[in-house]
Amino acid sequence: MTPRSARPVRASRSPAPGPGAGGTQDARAQAPRRPHEDDFLATPPGLAQLAPGAVIRSRRVRVALLGLVPQQRIEAWQVAYRSTDLHGEPEVAVTTVMRRQGAVPTALVAYQCAIDAVSDRCFPSYALRAGARAWGALPQFEILLIARLLDLGYAVSACDHEGLLGTFAAPREPGHRVLDGVRAARALPELELPEDLPVGMFGYSGGGMATAWAAEMAPTYAPELPIVGAVLGSPVGDPGEAFIKLNGGLFAGLPALVVAGLRHVYPGLAEVVREHASSEGKQRLDRLEELTTTEACLRYALDDFDEYLDSPLADVLALPEVLHVFDDLRLGHHAPTCPLLVVQSRRDQIIDVDDVDSQVGRYVARGADVLYLRDGASEHISLMLLGFPVMLDWLARRFEDNRASASGARSTGTRDHLSLALRPSSWPGFVALGAAAARTVLGRA
Repeated sequence: MTPRSARPVRASRSPAPGPGAGGTQDARAQAPRRPHEDDFLATPPGLAQLAPGAVIRSRRVRVALLGLVPQQRIEAWQVAYRSTDLHGEPEVAVTTVMRRQGAVPTALVAYQCAIDAVSDRCFPSYALRAGARAWGALPQFEILLIARLLDLGYAVSACDHEGLLGTFAAPREPGHRVLDGVRAARALPELELPEDLPVGMFGYSGGGMATAWAAEMAPTYAPELPIVGAVLGSPVGDPGEAFIKLNGGLFAGLPALVVAGLRHVYPGLAEVVREHASSEGKQRLDRLEELTTTEACLRYALDDFDEYLDSPLADVLALPEVLHVFDDLRLGHHAPTCPLLVVQSRRDQIIDVDDVDSQVGRYVARGADVLYLRDGASEHISLMLLGFPVMLDWLARRFEDNRASASGARSTGTRDHLSLALRPSSWPGFVALGAAAARTVLGRA
């Protein structure tokens, strides 16, 4: 198999629209192509001369539940824009911008899906579209949550925060893509968003990790954006520690996906793989580049990296090239200036609560405004739904008033709860979420 990073984006049969030109295309009636095959993401001349977030081209698209149920009441555009990769080089990125049909948005939410894969079948720009074939891609289920955000009158920007290479867990660059996606959404003429429209950020699991990077990068990379708050759900505070703890377990496919993607952007890691991985191990990493998250977890459950190395795993992990990567991936070294809500299950079987505790501790030590809620009656997957009303209510309060308020929207500290779902204030949120999900299933979100 040829790694996807080696596949060129096919040249357009007709000249691609130049920067700031060409207007908006209409792709609603077209079957979606995967990003690595899509001329829409072709690099234009003079990309480096564009400002980060500058719109390159845009198009109308249709979004659908599981690729099968088109959402008639959701207006959606895809915007290709200039962003910055891990090494500071300019790149083309894409976001899917949505609003409820005919709505005048009251806020803009940068929603980071849990891509958690290398395959571009899992990228929101593909997985959310009508006609997408992406069984096992997590963003296809997250449209149920996005529908609730749209119900509240928010516009939503869901960018492909892993970039065209699918570098799952890479540091910093997800933040660049998220923030530039917000810039591009604000510049999209069809939305007519005012400059002072408040911006919030939201993500869970891999999406929470991307949101954390956006919050950390915002003060220096996009200080002009009016970000009023960021929700970090189970944000994978230390991917290196997660790698060690998940290897050999039921979710061993996740750390394998991380290595499969990161070897393309860390030359030292690529050399370690070449030198120490068996031929079967290398083939395994190549196969992972085409699997969705669910497929990878099912196929490689209980796999142990020790079985695919010529040295003990502990010795390989102690190599300077690997330690450098682990140190680089760790969150919490930059202080976000917007308020943060961090939500984590104490019984999480994928993201260890101790790692999130440490991430929050690093933020607090650097002066960040953090409210940290730990839930005792959930695990990783269930908390995304059981904690959603609390997370959404916190963000809504940030939009209503981005100053300290009696409601406690900016209260800080760590609080343990038996279950966030038992809070009476959450119950109306579950009813509203259920109604939004039912309308999405019927295609009338």
